[in-house]
Amino acid sequence: MPLAPGAVARPLKVVCVGGHPDDPESGCGGTLARYAAEGHRVSIVYLTRGERGVQGKSLEEAAAIRTAEAEAACRILGAKPIFAGQIDGDTEVNSARIEAFKKLLAAEAPDVMLAHWPIDFHADHQAASLLAMRSYFALRDRPVLYFFEVNSGFQSMGFKPTHYVDILAVREKKKSALFAHRSQNGEHIYRVHHEVMENYRGRESGLTAAEGFVLLPRDGKIDRLPGV
Repeated sequence: MPLAPGAVARPLKVVCVGGHPDDPESGCGGTLARYAAEGHRVSIVYLTRGERGVQGKSLEEAAAIRTAEAEAACRILGAKPIFAGQIDGDTEVNSARIEAFKKLLAAEAPDVMLAHWPIDFHADHQAASLLAMRSYFALRDRPVLYFFEVNSGFQSMGFKPTHYVDILAVREKKKSALFAHRSQNGEHIYRVHHEVMENYRGRESGLTAAEGFVLLPRDGKIDRLPGV
């Protein structure tokens, strides 16, 4: 189910919420690239700066490295990076964090939200998903909300897509964005994990390469991914 080509009548505001730098790129980077290329406004909210993701570096040093990588990846995708200020490996979901995240999301006023699938091995992914959902429920004008997978079978569990996006035309751009995360050995994780997932989701949907999503239905309606 590819995004519709051509000019857009009204640019959509698309917001993706991920736990760490490289999560949105690996999980739905192709879809984000397609939205940006078609004239929509794309923002990526990183819950943390990946402070514990560079061996031998302090939290501050790792944060600086991974922030720069995320900014480079967003330039490739055509997205705006936003950092929510939590700490990798020490994320929280409490009343203060929820209120802060609600304000952040409300300021972006999304038409479309993409968030981590909540059933995930990584606690930071769970926190990002829960904060996204709490913010979604609080928004006056609720966007369409889709969940994306990250490394299914090892991190995301029980993920069964309801929707697919054809990413073949932007696959190289997605790879370039993921590879911008040099500290995470993006080329290796893509080859071992995410290329396999793209191929599998493609086979499921009759495409060559695809990203899968799970829709959160609203009021009994089956919403289509805008642009699909």
